[in-house]
Amino acid sequence: MLSTKMIGNKIAEARKKINTSQVQLAQLLFISPQAVGKWERGESMPDITTFNRLAEILGVDLNYFSENFQSGAIEVRQAGTPSEKQERKLSWDMSQGNWVDADFSGLKNLHEKFSSSNMQRCKFIGSDLSELLLKSNNLDSCDFSDSDISNSQIRASNLDNNLFKNSFLKEAKILKSYIRYCDFSGSDISSSQIQSSHLSNNLFKGCAFKEAEFLKSHLEGCDFSGADFTGVSFKSGGFENNKVSDTVWNRTSFIDTHIADIVFDGTLEDCYFENCVFDWVKFQNATLTNTFFKNNTFKRNRIQFTDCKADRITYEFLKPGKADLSGITVLSS
Repeated sequence: MLSTKMIGNKIAEARKKINTSQVQLAQLLFISPQAVGKWERGESMPDITTFNRLAEILGVDLNYFSENFQSGAIEVRQAGTPSEKQERKLSWDMSQGNWVDADFSGLKNLHEKFSSSNMQRCKFIGSDLSELLLKSNNLDSCDFSDSDISNSQIRASNLDNNLFKNSFLKEAKILKSYIRYCDFSGSDISSSQIQSSHLSNNLFKGCAFKEAEFLKSHLEGCDFSGADFTGVSFKSGGFENNKVSDTVWNRTSFIDTHIADIVFDGTLEDCYFENCVFDWVKFQNATLTNTFFKNNTFKRNRIQFTDCKADRITYEFLKPGKADLSGITVLSS
């Protein structure tokens, strides 16, 4: 019969060899730190299912927990060839969990899932979450600052009041999700795809959106001050009541988009507006060059040009829309 005291000593020995605390081990097993403490004191022992998971985390096989196993054998396992060490990775899967006030900061090599989970006030600061899949998740007041979330997928999820400051979300895919009151300031969201999603009241100050695509998505009440929209495509959605001061507009296209309560300033170069509705839109102290306008609807007195400049071809593109162009000075060729 297995001795609880012997099992406890073996768990403690293996845990210390991989430099893991009782709290960290408990989080990986989805149990309380007190339960791990009871194991190591010999007051109780894991069930057979937990033994399997425990062995995987500690880097041992199940024989390690037997009475006839020599304690030195664990050192042999850990001292394997470099290739064996590189190939052996922990299998993280935190799906269908309820995570509240947990600190996962600095988490590395997490390529699995958090699907169908509820996360509140959790910290993932400086973590490697690349290729992460979030599906049917609820994230509220979590901190992902300075994390790598590139090539990740966010599907049918709700994200509220989260911090993503200075994070790397390049080539991320967001589908059928609601993102509200989040702070993405300083993040790289280049080449991302946002489809059938609603983004409202978020901070995107100084973000890079280069070559990103917004399809059938609604962006409202967001602050894009200082953001870079080079090569960005907006199609079949809404862009309303957003702040866009000092924003870079280069090769940016708006197609079948409702544009409302927006003030464009600075330089718009090689941009494209087709089949859009302009509603309370102002171009102020803006310079428009080589910018295409076709089949747009300019609601009466709801589009203004104030102290603007435009090259001849852009001016000609604007004329069919019957907007008041008296606030535009045509640049000499």
